[in-house]
Amino acid sequence: MLTFGKLTYSQDKGAPFSPMKHIFKIISLLAAISAFWVGLLQASIIPRTHTWLLPIYLVVSLGCYGLLMVGVGLMQFPTCPQEAVLLQQDIAEAKGFLKDKGVDVGSD
Repeated sequence: MLTFGKLTYSQDKGAPFSPMKHIFKIISLLAAISAFWVGLLQASIIPRTHTWLLPIYLVVSLGCYGLLMVGVGLMQFPTCPQEAVLLQQDIAEAKGFLKDKGVDVGSD
């Protein structure tokens, strides 16, 4: 069993999360999108010139979605004032230690 943070990966058959199940979901989603795209090509519902551009639109849309999720994540990123104070104390302690050893750490 592998544990990364709150995620646990297990080889057990009864595990709630299985990486293989996730892979099959992705593959089935890609197959469904491909079938839909080929269907549009065959049916000529949308002009052929527009249908050939659909994969490019999909990739651009997914890129925009990814950027949006990164932006939302950055806006909701928690600030930790207690940790900032502890970090500043650690920095001051390290600077003092290095000064005692004769290392120039720059101006304060």
